[in-house]
Amino acid sequence: MIIGTIVNGVVIDHIPAGRGMEIYRYLGLEELDCEVALIKNAPSVKMGKKDIVKVSDVIDLDYDILGFIDPKITVNIIQNGEKVRKIRPQPPERITGILKCKNPRCITFDEQELPQVFRLTDRENLTYRCLYCDTKNS
Repeated sequence: MIIGTIVNGVVIDHIPAGRGMEIYRYLGLEELDCEVALIKNAPSVKMGKKDIVKVSDVIDLDYDILGFIDPKITVNIIQNGEKVRKIRPQPPERITGILKCKNPRCITFDEQELPQVFRLTDRENLTYRCLYCDTKNS
């Protein structure tokens, strides 16, 4: 399989195998007018298999989402065919609108206009808890 070289754009690499489509949806990449390639199950020495997303335009990315999905993800910024920057997104302290609280007694069940906000409580295990009721995300 041959995927074209990117002259100016973004390569999201080291995505855990099978999670590339999730990133595609969360980042709203279907809205872009440029070329976007999703490579699933690419061979990887370190990971065995991985997903890769290539975007043929430099775009703003939500690094919080990437850091939440997996802090091992890397983002390479490509300009004039050369990698000019490598970014390693970190897990955000707070995440809004991605997770939903599973506690039926949480205020977010009754007050649906409240944003679903979770805070990072354990960086090592990537544990997030609901800001309102402290329920652990599982």
